[in-house]
Amino acid sequence: MAAPRRLPAALPFADQVAIFARLSAANPAPQTELEFVNPFTLVVAVALSAQATDVGVNKATRGLFAAASTPEAMLALGLEGVTEHVRTIGLYRQKAKNVIALSRILVEDYGGQVPDSRAALMSLPGVGRKTANVVLSCAFGHPAQAVDTHIFRVGNRTRIAPGRDVDAVERAIEDHVPARFQAHAHHWLILHGRYICQARRPRCAICPIRDLCPFEDKTE
Repeated sequence: MAAPRRLPAALPFADQVAIFARLSAANPAPQTELEFVNPFTLVVAVALSAQATDVGVNKATRGLFAAASTPEAMLALGLEGVTEHVRTIGLYRQKAKNVIALSRILVEDYGGQVPDSRAALMSLPGVGRKTANVVLSCAFGHPAQAVDTHIFRVGNRTRIAPGRDVDAVERAIEDHVPARFQAHAHHWLILHGRYICQARRPRCAICPIRDLCPFEDKTE
């Protein structure tokens, strides 16, 4: 049986600094594109965003969060009310059940407050590691790395954070990205993957880090 192919090494520290300096200069304070009003609505929005676009989630949650922006209000809205608001989102029935279930846990176990602990967040229905990391980063300012398909692609193409799975890429970001850029690293990488380093046809001609990127199949 052939040995698995070794991953290329991460970019040198100096190149990491140069890349993130450019991304920072272009967008000094990147934000999630999900709309939210407090940590609770962020948890709900990210949980709803699985296998859905941020644009689609935002359209659904504007009305939902106007009606219920706290766990208590969400429980009062009830499963039918939540379902009606989110029915345009994929897997909406199960997601609505998760929203009600996590709201109940927050009320009963956390006094209606969202915990700033990854383990506690991941114990909530519909909340995985990526969701927990988004909440820790966006709501509480922790340098948590929420790795999605965009970041996985960019991390490997650019060798900023090479890894065979999302957990390995998350660790690679933590290990290799300079500390002063950790707080916003996942925002810069996801936006770069969403709008520049796209999956089928990366927009290399307008890429601000083209000269530092070792990706061999660059487009013109």
